[in-house]
Amino acid sequence: MTPTIRVADEAGACYGVNRALDMARAATREAPAPIHTLGPLIHNPSVVAQLAAEGVGVVEDPSDQPGGTLLLRCHGVTPSQEREARATHELVLDATCPFVVRAHQAAERLTSEGYQVIVLGEKGHPEVEGTLAHAPDAVVLSGAAGLDGMSLGRKVGVVVQTTQARSCLRDLVAALVGRCVELRVIDTICEATSLRQEAAARLAGTSDVMVVIGGRNSANTTRLARICAERCPATHHIELPGELRASWFEGAARIGVTAGASTPQTQIDEVVHAIGALVGDGRGA
Repeated sequence: MTPTIRVADEAGACYGVNRALDMARAATREAPAPIHTLGPLIHNPSVVAQLAAEGVGVVEDPSDQPGGTLLLRCHGVTPSQEREARATHELVLDATCPFVVRAHQAAERLTSEGYQVIVLGEKGHPEVEGTLAHAPDAVVLSGAAGLDGMSLGRKVGVVVQTTQARSCLRDLVAALVGRCVELRVIDTICEATSLRQEAAARLAGTSDVMVVIGGRNSANTTRLARICAERCPATHHIELPGELRASWFEGAARIGVTAGASTPQTQIDEVVHAIGALVGDGRGA
Protein backbone atom coordinates (compact mmCIF):
# COMPACT_ATOMS: atom_id res chain seq x y z
CA MET A 1 0.00 0.00 0.00
CA THR A 2 1.35 3.43 -0.95
CA PRO A 3 1.77 5.66 2.12
CA THR A 4 -0.03 8.97 2.39
CA ILE A 5 1.94 12.23 2.50
CA ARG A 6 0.36 15.07 4.42
CA VAL A 7 1.62 18.61 4.95
CA ALA A 8 0.73 20.36 8.21
CA ASP A 9 -2.17 22.81 8.01
CA GLU A 10 0.18 25.63 9.02
CA ALA A 11 3.72 25.33 7.65
CA GLY A 12 6.39 27.32 5.91
CA ALA A 13 7.33 30.95 5.46
CA CYS A 14 5.58 33.45 7.71
CA TYR A 15 4.58 37.04 6.93
CA GLY A 16 7.85 38.49 8.22
CA VAL A 17 9.99 36.15 6.09
CA ASN A 18 7.94 36.68 2.93
CA ARG A 19 8.09 40.44 3.50
CA ALA A 20 11.89 40.33 3.87
CA LEU A 21 12.32 38.19 0.75
CA ASP A 22 10.08 40.51 -1.26
CA MET A 23 12.14 43.51 -0.11
CA ALA A 24 15.41 41.82 -1.05
CA ARG A 25 14.23 40.86 -4.52
CA ALA A 26 12.71 44.27 -5.14
CA ALA A 27 16.04 45.81 -4.15
CA THR A 28 17.81 43.89 -6.93
CA ARG A 29 15.58 45.69 -9.42
CA GLU A 30 15.33 49.14 -7.88
CA ALA A 31 18.00 49.88 -5.29
CA PRO A 32 21.59 51.16 -5.66
CA ALA A 33 24.17 48.41 -6.04
CA PRO A 34 25.94 46.61 -4.49
CA ILE A 35 23.22 45.05 -2.36
CA HIS A 36 23.90 43.23 0.90
CA THR A 37 22.07 42.08 4.01
CA LEU A 38 23.47 42.70 7.49
CA GLY A 39 23.82 39.10 8.61
CA PRO A 40 21.82 36.36 6.85
CA LEU A 41 18.44 37.81 5.88
CA ILE A 42 16.69 34.71 7.26
CA HIS A 43 17.88 31.47 8.86
CA ASN A 44 17.70 29.31 5.76
CA PRO A 45 21.11 28.64 4.16
CA SER A 46 19.72 27.47 0.81
CA VAL A 47 17.58 30.59 0.42
CA VAL A 48 20.50 32.82 1.44
CA ALA A 49 22.63 31.08 -1.22
CA GLN A 50 19.88 31.63 -3.78
CA LEU A 51 19.73 35.34 -2.90
CA ALA A 52 23.50 35.55 -3.34
CA ALA A 53 23.10 34.11 -6.84
CA GLU A 54 20.51 36.84 -7.51
CA GLY A 55 22.91 39.59 -6.40
CA VAL A 56 22.16 39.95 -2.68
CA GLY A 57 25.28 39.25 -0.61
CA VAL A 58 25.81 39.05 3.15
CA VAL A 59 28.04 41.18 5.38
CA GLU A 60 28.52 40.77 9.12
CA ASP A 61 29.41 44.39 9.77
CA PRO A 62 28.13 47.55 8.01
CA SER A 63 31.69 48.72 7.37
CA ASP A 64 32.56 45.54 5.44
CA GLN A 65 30.93 46.81 2.22
CA PRO A 66 30.14 50.53 2.50
CA GLY A 67 28.02 52.20 -0.13
CA GLY A 68 25.13 50.81 -2.10
CA THR A 69 22.18 49.20 -0.33
CA LEU A 70 22.07 47.37 2.98
CA LEU A 71 19.06 45.40 4.23
CA LEU A 72 18.61 44.89 7.97
CA ARG A 73 17.91 41.20 8.53
CA CYS A 74 14.54 39.76 9.46
CA HIS A 75 15.70 39.01 13.03
CA GLY A 76 16.63 42.65 13.60
CA VAL A 77 19.85 44.41 14.56
CA THR A 78 20.98 46.55 17.45
CA PRO A 79 20.40 50.32 17.38
CA SER A 80 24.16 50.93 17.10
CA GLN A 81 24.38 48.61 14.08
CA GLU A 82 21.50 50.44 12.44
CA ARG A 83 23.15 53.82 13.04
CA GLU A 84 26.39 52.57 11.51
CA ALA A 85 24.48 51.12 8.56
CA ARG A 86 22.81 54.45 7.83
CA ALA A 87 26.13 56.26 8.11
CA THR A 88 27.95 53.97 5.67
CA HIS A 89 25.35 53.18 3.00
CA GLU A 90 23.47 55.10 0.36
CA LEU A 91 20.24 53.25 1.17
CA VAL A 92 19.20 51.18 4.20
CA LEU A 93 16.08 49.00 4.01
CA ASP A 94 14.64 47.69 7.27
CA ALA A 95 13.48 44.10 6.75
CA THR A 96 13.08 43.45 10.48
CA CYS A 97 9.96 41.40 11.15
CA PRO A 98 7.30 43.65 12.70
CA PHE A 99 6.77 41.09 15.47
CA VAL A 100 10.46 41.27 16.37
CA VAL A 101 10.20 45.07 16.49
CA ARG A 102 7.30 44.63 18.94
CA ALA A 103 9.51 42.54 21.24
CA HIS A 104 12.27 45.16 21.11
CA GLN A 105 9.81 47.93 21.94
CA ALA A 106 8.28 45.92 24.80
CA ALA A 107 11.68 45.35 26.41
CA GLU A 108 12.53 49.05 26.11
CA ARG A 109 9.19 50.09 27.61
CA LEU A 110 9.49 47.72 30.58
CA THR A 111 12.99 48.98 31.28
CA SER A 112 11.88 52.63 31.19
CA GLU A 113 9.08 51.81 33.63
CA GLY A 114 11.47 50.35 36.16
CA TYR A 115 10.90 46.62 35.70
CA GLN A 116 13.60 44.01 36.09
CA VAL A 117 13.40 42.54 32.60
CA ILE A 118 13.62 38.84 31.81
CA VAL A 119 13.88 37.79 28.18
CA LEU A 120 12.69 34.24 27.59
CA GLY A 121 14.82 33.07 24.69
CA GLU A 122 18.12 31.71 23.43
CA LYS A 123 21.32 33.46 24.43
CA GLY A 124 23.29 34.61 21.40
CA HIS A 125 20.37 34.47 18.98
CA PRO A 126 20.32 37.61 16.78
CA GLU A 127 16.77 38.50 17.78
CA VAL A 128 17.57 38.19 21.47
CA GLU A 129 20.77 40.24 21.05
CA GLY A 130 18.67 42.95 19.44
CA THR A 131 16.20 42.84 22.32
CA LEU A 132 19.01 43.13 24.88
CA ALA A 133 20.26 46.25 23.11
CA HIS A 134 16.92 47.85 24.00
CA ALA A 135 17.10 46.61 27.62
CA PRO A 136 20.81 46.46 28.55
CA ASP A 137 20.23 45.18 32.10
CA ALA A 138 17.85 42.38 31.05
CA VAL A 139 18.58 38.75 31.82
CA VAL A 140 18.09 36.00 29.23
CA LEU A 141 16.59 32.74 30.46
CA SER A 142 15.92 29.64 28.36
CA GLY A 143 13.26 28.41 30.78
CA ALA A 144 11.92 28.41 34.32
CA ALA A 145 14.94 26.48 35.61
CA GLY A 146 17.04 29.59 35.05
CA LEU A 147 15.31 31.26 37.98
CA ASP A 148 17.02 28.93 40.47
CA GLY A 149 19.17 31.06 42.75
CA MET A 150 18.26 34.26 40.91
CA SER A 151 17.55 37.39 42.96
CA LEU A 152 14.35 39.16 41.87
CA GLY A 153 13.19 42.70 42.53
CA ARG A 154 9.69 43.88 43.41
CA LYS A 155 8.77 44.59 39.77
CA VAL A 156 9.55 41.95 37.13
CA GLY A 157 8.71 42.21 33.44
CA VAL A 158 8.87 39.40 30.87
CA VAL A 159 9.22 39.55 27.10
CA VAL A 160 9.65 36.56 24.83
CA GLN A 161 11.67 35.65 21.75
CA THR A 162 9.07 35.49 19.00
CA THR A 163 9.77 31.83 18.17
CA GLN A 164 9.50 30.42 21.70
CA ALA A 165 6.93 27.78 22.63
CA ARG A 166 4.04 29.18 24.65
CA SER A 167 4.31 26.23 27.05
CA CYS A 168 7.77 27.54 28.07
CA LEU A 169 6.26 30.96 28.77
CA ARG A 170 3.52 29.41 30.90
CA ASP A 171 6.11 27.50 32.93
CA LEU A 172 8.19 30.63 33.49
CA VAL A 173 5.20 32.72 34.54
CA ALA A 174 4.04 30.01 36.95
CA ALA A 175 7.51 29.94 38.51
CA LEU A 176 7.55 33.75 38.88
CA VAL A 177 4.16 34.07 40.57
CA GLY A 178 4.72 34.72 44.26
CA ARG A 179 8.36 35.70 43.84
CA CYS A 180 7.76 39.38 43.10
CA VAL A 181 5.18 42.02 44.04
CA GLU A 182 4.35 43.07 40.48
CA LEU A 183 4.67 40.80 37.47
CA ARG A 184 4.06 42.12 33.96
CA VAL A 185 4.17 39.73 31.02
CA ILE A 186 4.14 40.93 27.42
CA ASP A 187 3.53 37.90 25.23
CA THR A 188 5.63 38.68 22.16
CA ILE A 189 5.45 35.16 20.70
CA CYS A 190 4.53 35.36 17.02
CA GLU A 191 1.10 33.87 16.40
CA ALA A 192 2.36 32.22 13.21
CA THR A 193 4.93 30.37 15.32
CA SER A 194 2.27 29.09 17.70
CA LEU A 195 0.02 27.97 14.86
CA ARG A 196 2.90 26.07 13.21
CA GLN A 197 3.81 24.37 16.47
CA GLU A 198 0.22 23.32 17.16
CA ALA A 199 -0.31 22.03 13.61
CA ALA A 200 3.00 20.14 13.67
CA ALA A 201 2.09 18.50 16.98
CA ARG A 202 -1.29 17.37 15.65
CA LEU A 203 0.20 15.91 12.50
CA ALA A 204 3.10 14.23 14.28
CA GLY A 205 0.65 12.53 16.63
CA THR A 206 -0.96 10.71 13.69
CA SER A 207 2.14 10.07 11.55
CA ASP A 208 4.58 7.17 11.35
CA VAL A 209 7.34 9.42 9.99
CA MET A 210 7.74 13.20 10.15
CA VAL A 211 9.95 15.34 7.94
CA VAL A 212 10.70 18.86 9.18
CA ILE A 213 12.12 21.25 6.57
CA GLY A 214 14.23 24.28 7.35
CA GLY A 215 17.63 25.64 8.26
CA ARG A 216 19.48 23.91 11.08
CA ASN A 217 20.39 27.41 12.26
CA SER A 218 16.69 28.28 12.52
CA ALA A 219 15.42 28.41 16.11
CA ASN A 220 11.78 27.93 15.18
CA THR A 221 12.54 24.98 12.86
CA THR A 222 14.64 23.12 15.42
CA ARG A 223 11.86 23.67 17.95
CA LEU A 224 9.35 22.22 15.47
CA ALA A 225 11.60 19.18 15.11
CA ARG A 226 11.70 18.70 18.89
CA ILE A 227 7.92 19.02 19.16
CA CYS A 228 7.44 16.46 16.40
CA ALA A 229 10.01 14.05 17.87
CA GLU A 230 8.12 14.01 21.17
CA ARG A 231 5.07 12.62 19.35
CA CYS A 232 6.73 10.79 16.46
CA PRO A 233 10.18 9.33 17.23
CA ALA A 234 10.87 8.86 13.50
CA THR A 235 11.30 12.60 12.94
CA HIS A 236 13.92 13.89 10.50
CA HIS A 237 15.05 17.52 10.19
CA ILE A 238 16.35 18.34 6.71
CA GLU A 239 17.27 21.42 4.72
CA LEU A 240 17.21 20.00 1.18
CA PRO A 241 15.46 17.14 -0.67
CA GLY A 242 18.81 15.42 -1.30
CA GLU A 243 19.05 14.59 2.41
CA LEU A 244 16.01 12.29 2.26
CA ARG A 245 16.61 8.53 2.62
CA ALA A 246 14.25 5.84 1.34
CA SER A 247 14.98 3.76 4.46
CA TRP A 248 13.23 6.36 6.61
CA PHE A 249 9.89 5.49 5.04
CA GLU A 250 10.05 1.69 4.99
CA GLY A 251 6.86 0.31 6.52
CA ALA A 252 5.35 3.78 7.02
CA ALA A 253 1.68 4.26 6.16
CA ARG A 254 1.43 7.94 7.09
CA ILE A 255 4.15 10.48 6.34
CA GLY A 256 3.84 13.99 7.75
CA VAL A 257 5.67 17.10 6.52
CA THR A 258 6.06 20.47 8.17
CA ALA A 259 8.41 23.41 7.72
CA GLY A 260 9.82 26.29 9.70
CA ALA A 261 8.84 29.91 9.27
CA SER A 262 11.91 30.57 7.10
CA THR A 263 11.02 27.88 4.55
CA PRO A 264 9.39 29.08 1.30
CA GLN A 265 6.55 27.09 -0.24
CA THR A 266 8.75 26.13 -3.20
CA GLN A 267 11.11 24.32 -0.85
CA ILE A 268 8.21 22.42 0.75
CA ASP A 269 6.89 21.43 -2.68
CA GLU A 270 10.32 20.12 -3.72
CA VAL A 271 10.59 17.95 -0.61
CA VAL A 272 7.06 16.58 -0.94
CA HIS A 273 7.75 15.71 -4.58
CA ALA A 274 11.00 13.98 -3.60
CA ILE A 275 9.29 11.95 -0.88
CA GLY A 276 6.61 10.98 -3.38
CA ALA A 277 9.26 9.74 -5.78
CA LEU A 278 10.81 7.61 -3.03
CA VAL A 279 7.60 5.99 -1.82
CA GLY A 280 5.50 5.84 -4.99
CA ASP A 281 3.67 9.14 -4.46
CA GLY A 282 0.89 8.88 -1.91
CA ARG A 283 -0.04 12.57 -1.93
CA GLY A 284 -3.69 13.34 -1.51
CA ALA A 285 -4.58 9.80 -0.42
